[in-house]
Amino acid sequence: MNLLDHFSRMARNNLWSNDRLYRAVLQLEPGEFEAERTSFFPSIMATLNHILAVDHLYLDFLEGGVGAAAHDDFVPFDEPQALFDAQGASDRRLIAFCDHLSAADLDRHVITDRREDGKIPERIGDLLAHLFIHDIHHRGQVHAMLSGTSVKPPQLDEFFLDYDPKLRRAEVERLAIDDGN
Repeated sequence: MNLLDHFSRMARNNLWSNDRLYRAVLQLEPGEFEAERTSFFPSIMATLNHILAVDHLYLDFLEGGVGAAAHDDFVPFDEPQALFDAQGASDRRLIAFCDHLSAADLDRHVITDRREDGKIPERIGDLLAHLFIHDIHHRGQVHAMLSGTSVKPPQLDEFFLDYDPKLRRAEVERLAIDDGN
């Protein structure tokens, strides 16, 4: 596997993991989605909105868009289904971006608008790696917060190994993603 294949598979894993996580979130009892909890962000709602806002920002950087305004203009969602739908659209946008990369693109620099720190050129490969780590990090926080709700947290690490397809085949087919297996 080369790095291009890895990023495309990571983008699909992002969609799959978010789908699993949101399907659990959609089962929460009234009030649990927005309830204050102990974590980096004060609720499941705030954490999931943060993931999506940063996804929008980094996709904008990668696509050469409007810069920091992509984050500044983000309007948080207060309803889980609408947030789930927006996250799914963002995840599919990331898949499309990764699927159209060339090997040379990974070392190509794009400008990231860091406001008072200026416009910083970053390699596309590094931005993608950071974005995937960011999303995994905060999904883990949501996963932990779900432990304090009426809903059992879903398994999120059954994607890459040869053993895993039998554990997620129906989801991969429903999402219409090629998982590389």
